[in-house]
Amino acid sequence: MLDGLDPEQREVATALHGPVCVLAGAGTGKTRAITHRIAYGVRAGILQPSTVLAVTFTARAAGEMRGRLRQLGAGGVQARTFHSAALRQLQYFWPKAVGGEVPRLLERKVQVVAEAAARCRIRLDRNELRDVTGEIEWSKVTQTAPADYPAAVHKAGREAPRDPAEIGQIYGTYEQLKRDRGTIDFEDVLLLTVGVLQDRHDIAEQVRAQYQHFVVDEYQDVSPLQQRLLDLWLGDRDNLCVVGDASQTIYSFTGATPDHLLNFRTRHPDATVVKLVRDYRSTPQVVHLANGLLSQARGRAAEHRLELISQRDAGPEPAYTEYGDEPAEAEGTARRIRDLIASGVPASEIAVLFRINAQSEVYEQALADHGVPYQLRGAERFFERPEVREAGVKLRGAARFGANDALLDDAMDLPSEVRAVLSDMGWTSVPPAGSGAVRDRWESLAALVRLAEDFAKARPAATLADLVAELDERANAQHAPTVEGVTLASFHAAKGLEWDAVFLVGLTEGMMPITYAKTDEQVEEERRLLYVGVTRARLHLGLSWSLSRAPGGRAVRRPSRFLDGLRPGSGAWGAARRPPPQAVSSGAAP
Repeated sequence: MLDGLDPEQREVATALHGPVCVLAGAGTGKTRAITHRIAYGVRAGILQPSTVLAVTFTARAAGEMRGRLRQLGAGGVQARTFHSAALRQLQYFWPKAVGGEVPRLLERKVQVVAEAAARCRIRLDRNELRDVTGEIEWSKVTQTAPADYPAAVHKAGREAPRDPAEIGQIYGTYEQLKRDRGTIDFEDVLLLTVGVLQDRHDIAEQVRAQYQHFVVDEYQDVSPLQQRLLDLWLGDRDNLCVVGDASQTIYSFTGATPDHLLNFRTRHPDATVVKLVRDYRSTPQVVHLANGLLSQARGRAAEHRLELISQRDAGPEPAYTEYGDEPAEAEGTARRIRDLIASGVPASEIAVLFRINAQSEVYEQALADHGVPYQLRGAERFFERPEVREAGVKLRGAARFGANDALLDDAMDLPSEVRAVLSDMGWTSVPPAGSGAVRDRWESLAALVRLAEDFAKARPAATLADLVAELDERANAQHAPTVEGVTLASFHAAKGLEWDAVFLVGLTEGMMPITYAKTDEQVEEERRLLYVGVTRARLHLGLSWSLSRAPGGRAVRRPSRFLDGLRPGSGAWGAARRPPPQAVSSGAAP
């Protein structure tokens, strides 16, 4: 069971008593280490499979863990998400704790949020509705009551999508509507389980008798509510193994915090702490860049960063490429991808990662032009997004009946016509503050405005009808289904994945870090997001940026500050070019 583990992984696998904290860097084989730990404990007779609960954050990760445990002979171990484990317990104990059946689980809370807003006489469009729903979810996982929302959002430095007092009012009405109807939402599953375990000591003891050993993966992403549930599961025991990496904390906007990971040794002074730093995923060149990126980080998470050591043979240096404009960047990236595929790299082993989904359109087009199949992860294709489809309908209508459209003026040029039509959908010359659905919608509409501007430059005599035909042609060219192709994804959607070749694009100030990252901590989270992007690459890594948006535009952009001192010709680049750490031979695989 211990064969093939490196010394640190073996230390994790054999640390079966008391609190254990595994600080695991990207690509260091953490899943291998913790599944072998559980299986070794079962094989040694120290752990009973039915008494072990392993929790993680996605159904995909839980499924992978269950699969590995089955292969290792520990199939009786429960591997679940926090919500899945809590729902199972809630359904089992509800008749005893409360009586009757568990309240019905809301499948789509957004409909009830919409009704709550209407009752408060507050109008929300579809995107504001998504953002307000996200704020309610954040409030619940941070255990913030409706009345406390305005103060909490101010303290957290969050950019509220509406007046915080209004959101607090909607939140309170939403909770009342659920109570009136006897329904609960996803977050209530955790809240109610916590409530049952707090109020009913007999039930808490029954759960603790069932589960005696706990493993928590991705511990840097635990919310205060999830930590509260974990504490109740544990009681006064300390048979807990947590695994995480503060440098990969990129979900603070959902309530995740690395504080529980960073404070683990304070809460458990006698904890066994193991650091996994042997990187089996990436070449020394990629790992060197990842280490250099974090070496510039600031803040508490940065103080606990892990210096990775690659276990792979040397590979190509990361390629830094500066382009004159965005279309040229997309074209250059597509050309490099085509060459990689021609050299034998499968399309499915290549990814293009960007900061926001609206950036995908120009890459979708460039790859389609080169005949390279692609798939979008975590978002609809650009021309399939609801706001883009709606805009297409409005532009098509304006092209047909423009003479009768009060928005349009005969003297307008093509881009002005498009701006006029899209302004009716909420497009403005200044982006909305903060992130979320409203900002995503604006970015999509702004991409259409930019398309119109570029199209008008290329064809000065073009009409709105010509532009609509161009948009239809682009949409049709990209609708062909692809089973296997290059992955297009945001940095967030790429977490937990890896490819042979990764292209990180659009790395300019204002995009990385994103404009609305205002505080030092928000900027540092953007750095960690780029770190996650870098560490997705096994062999080939490309980083690029463009100096202007459109061909012929003013070169006013500058590369991301995060690349200062790392890319050739920037800052103290020469000093940063010390040789990458040599691989530490262990004869082990991840």
